[in-house]
Amino acid sequence: MELKNKTIVITGGAQGLGLAMAERLANLGANLALVDMQQSALTAAKQSLAQFNTRVETYVANVSQEAEVEATFAKINADFNGLDGLINNAGILRDGMFIKAKEGKVVGKMSLEQFQSVIDVNLTGVFLCGREAAHHMIENGQGGVIINMSSVARSGNMGQTNYSASKAGVVAMTTTWARELGRYGIRVGAIAPGVIRTAMTDAMKPEAKERMIAMKPVGRFGEADEIAHTAQYIFENDFFTGRVVEIDGGIRL
Repeated sequence: MELKNKTIVITGGAQGLGLAMAERLANLGANLALVDMQQSALTAAKQSLAQFNTRVETYVANVSQEAEVEATFAKINADFNGLDGLINNAGILRDGMFIKAKEGKVVGKMSLEQFQSVIDVNLTGVFLCGREAAHHMIENGQGGVIINMSSVARSGNMGQTNYSASKAGVVAMTTTWARELGRYGIRVGAIAPGVIRTAMTDAMKPEAKERMIAMKPVGRFGEADEIAHTAQYIFENDFFTGRVVEIDGGIRL
């Protein structure tokens, strides 16, 4: 896919990885529809992207709510007269141990709310947004590309039963959709990042940061634009579908 003048939807697009991907795609001439829950963050993101000679529109929506997702994608499709790509980036963390025990007694456990809230956004939200994007891509007859954000934690990580389950599910949906949607000219891929440098990692204690970096053969955290570069690759490589790219500096959880 040639990105210039294509319309790309990015959920969770107002900050973090979503904004980094928006910046790279805007620099390549793509038009952007940013979806997020915070209007103030969307406004700031649109202002920061004004430096690029491209169209940026913003939409407030909760990706876990079916009616909101349906209405938002219908509006995006109407506003841009079509859509060509989607990055399913919106996600949350609610980390906690599955079971906590001390001296043979259970003292805590992951609540259903803690589990379900992550599934609702990270898995159901990806399902809903992917479904609606595919709906419009098929009816528009122009094909498209869907990128789902997974994580290296999909293979399982302590304290992340909910998150790991959601990110494993994302990869399973990616493979399934690629097989189902290929006949309509729609490719589907996933990205599984490792630890990426953010404000949160910058605030870590030096010893904790050093331990994490020591686990990576490349000897550093990833950068948000390196994830954005991976998204660019998936969009532009027309032979890529049904696969997940691990971009984690060689770490193994």
